[in-house]
Amino acid sequence: MINKKKKNGRNIGLVNNWKEILFSEFKKDYMQSLSLFLREEKLKNKIIFPPGKKIFDALNLTDFHEVKVVILGQDPYHGKGQAHGLSFSVENNVEKPPSLKNIFKELKSDLGIEEPEHGNLASWGKNGVLLLNSVLTVEAGKPGSHYHRGWEKFTDKILKLLSEHANVVFILWGNKAQEKVSTLNLANDLILKSPHPSPFSANRGFFGSKPFSNANLILKARGLSPVDWKL
Repeated sequence: MINKKKKNGRNIGLVNNWKEILFSEFKKDYMQSLSLFLREEKLKNKIIFPPGKKIFDALNLTDFHEVKVVILGQDPYHGKGQAHGLSFSVENNVEKPPSLKNIFKELKSDLGIEEPEHGNLASWGKNGVLLLNSVLTVEAGKPGSHYHRGWEKFTDKILKLLSEHANVVFILWGNKAQEKVSTLNLANDLILKSPHPSPFSANRGFFGSKPFSNANLILKARGLSPVDWKL
């Protein structure tokens, strides 16, 4: 988060074009209030995920001008060692959560790509897939604990900026993600919707939705190179 003592932007935590694009957003009251909230939570010895240096890793991994696909999550994993700034992803040597296992099942069914031993989706980010959560932090063991603190407004801004580019595909899994983009001016052929990959809903239409091949078909139709979904 921005430090009021450093107005040159060095402490924002962004390292690419997102830094310039979003710099003015960090100066707004809601982001200042969010920054204060996070500092106060830490002073109360509350554990917050992901670690501070990884909060903006989705943006740092996928530059604004390189985004081809957005996969929108809700808030970070709330278990120890899981969240590292990318939606649905966990770092190497961390057990894969059930939703991620289902994503890999669909990946194999869709494109024949075998499930990797790890659950780290960073290579997708490097290939133009923005793995963004609607809310970028969470208190340990308390899913949804940082809702309505300002993150939603911040990520709305990101999605609006991306929606102005005609060739970004949005993959929306579950009602929460679909509600997030309902206010944006997006062509229907750029939105891929299905139920969430959670075990509670994956059998209701996530399996068989072919989001990976369909995203690539859209990109190819617009003259863009497809995403390499291999991990």
